[in-house]
Amino acid sequence: MQNILKGYLTLFSIALLGGVVSLVGYKVLIERGRGQAKPTVGFVENYSPINVQTVSSKEGLPGLTDAAAVSTPTVVHIKSNIMVQSRRWGMFDDPFFDDFFGPSRPRSAQSSGSGVITSPDGYIVTNNHVVENAQAIEVILSDGRSYLAKIVGTDPSTDLALLKIEEQDLPYLPFGNSDQLAVGEWVLAVGNPFNLSTTVTAGIVSAKARNINILKEQTAIESFIQTDAAVNPGNSGGALVNSRGELVGINTAIASPTGAYAGYSFAVPVEIVKKIIQDLMVHGVVQRAFLGAEMIELNGVVSKKLGLEEIQGVYIEAINPGGSVAKAGIQPGDVIVKVDGKMLKNAAELQEYIGRRRPGDVVSATINRKGNIKEINIKLQNYLGTTDVIHRNEKKIIDDLGVELEELSSREKIRFNLRGGLKVLEVRPGKIHENTDIRPGFIITSIDNKKVETLKDLENILFSKNGGGLMMEGIYPNRTGVHYYAFGI
Repeated sequence: MQNILKGYLTLFSIALLGGVVSLVGYKVLIERGRGQAKPTVGFVENYSPINVQTVSSKEGLPGLTDAAAVSTPTVVHIKSNIMVQSRRWGMFDDPFFDDFFGPSRPRSAQSSGSGVITSPDGYIVTNNHVVENAQAIEVILSDGRSYLAKIVGTDPSTDLALLKIEEQDLPYLPFGNSDQLAVGEWVLAVGNPFNLSTTVTAGIVSAKARNINILKEQTAIESFIQTDAAVNPGNSGGALVNSRGELVGINTAIASPTGAYAGYSFAVPVEIVKKIIQDLMVHGVVQRAFLGAEMIELNGVVSKKLGLEEIQGVYIEAINPGGSVAKAGIQPGDVIVKVDGKMLKNAAELQEYIGRRRPGDVVSATINRKGNIKEINIKLQNYLGTTDVIHRNEKKIIDDLGVELEELSSREKIRFNLRGGLKVLEVRPGKIHENTDIRPGFIITSIDNKKVETLKDLENILFSKNGGGLMMEGIYPNRTGVHYYAFGI
């Protein structure tokens, strides 16, 4: 027994001694390592993280602290009180259950976003989706002051809205020029993500004239500035700022599988913002110009399919009679390669360029017609086919119907054997939705026994009525017979 105990003690002593030796050796190695831890000069200079403010004078990179200091006081937090529909039976969110449990009931909810002060007297630009259907809007300044805001006007086609608070001598953000913004240029995103106070993130311009098909409006203009600055829920309506502290865009959307930032964000270019703001301030509604054509963006595959040599530009597939391009003499099959001398890379660029113009403006289009280059001047028109100013009350009459309409193309007229008509593209909340079961695809051919061939015809009929009822007649492309709908206005 003593021999066994003696053996254990010997083993323990050896293990203890080995541990001590190991610890001493490890300490020596660490101390030596500390003496050699300094990397080579080349590694430090070439790969160390960049301090933007320090390096700005040395390497030409921007110092962003001044831009952040200028922009943060001009970005506000917006809280919107809205009414949403909720169902008494929770998970069974289907109109079918209305027959058994009664209709859904509204409840109060709150959404939040950001906005940018654009003038010292309290005009604020934000996204339309931040204030859409809002019953009350609270604007909170960066210093904590709170105001109730009124909506000056909205434009769902660009997802922009203009608000007004009653205050003077406010800090405001000067406009920059998004046309001069270069891919690779540093920018800041300023907003209120996740209901936090004003937050600044930085990135570069990743691309321009991006169309991500996020806006639901048929006449939507999507030509976003794409950046890798972190933007999250709550940043909507906030500022995209260049290194000089100028507003170059309104942050609007993110590309994300989770709903949070995943690498790319998108902003409405400030050149569009300027135009929308001015229209809303002067007229209360946007004066939008339309080409009146169905277009296809060209690339290698599409060009080969169409038998074209061009792989850049916009292909005119069909033309609405009476529209801007039809009156200018542009034909189906033409390819618009330039507008006012600017080469078109994609359809989004053309869409943005026309969206920045007004009815009555003239633009020069360079077209390729089967190999022949032509210069054609296009006098732009509004959706009614005129150059007249559309006023808020006129737009309201049409908006109250709650439908998105489009004149029939030449091809559709031949197909349906009609001289004209208005195709329903979308049905939204409004008179038609409340009183009829009209569905997208319905073609309006007459109202009150008066032929409706153009949007101008519709306008004339609606504006001549003084209340009362309205009888709408039309057809469905895939159904037989004529359909009639009557409702009050």
